[in-house]
Amino acid sequence: MIILGIDPGLVNTGWGIIKVEGNKNTYIADGTIKTKSTTEMSIRLMHLYTELKKVIDEYKPSICGIETAFVGKFAKSALALGQARGIALLTPAIFNVSVMEFTPNQIKKSIVGGGHAQKGQIDMMVKTLLRIQKCDSEHSADALAIALTSAFNNHLTNI
Repeated sequence: MIILGIDPGLVNTGWGIIKVEGNKNTYIADGTIKTKSTTEMSIRLMHLYTELKKVIDEYKPSICGIETAFVGKFAKSALALGQARGIALLTPAIFNVSVMEFTPNQIKKSIVGGGHAQKGQIDMMVKTLLRIQKCDSEHSADALAIALTSAFNNHLTNI
């Protein structure tokens, strides 16, 4: 089974692909979709859709995991993240890919064992679990963590 993890963001959206066979998780690919803050919002969202569509077309995932929104105190940032999340939720659904959502704490608990893990701990565990040296970005490392969480929570693998 192929699983796509998405860490949505308007400036940087991370994506990661893993393959699950029994209790073995194998790294396939990861990347970061970037948009410029000076570009019109509709164009940025279209770019996000187009790039996610390319990932889905190439890797043909069965399941997609997405991080739920963390809403801070800045309404404008929360709204922009919500728009990016909308595209991240819609794109897999258009291509009949089942979508699972996870809170940041669920992801941290699945990967590190504790809900208040630091970014560096998640990055290190993703690399250890997938036996890789580096990720495209911190956003794609988070996306790989989401893909692993999807696998663990879908009862496809044993932690």
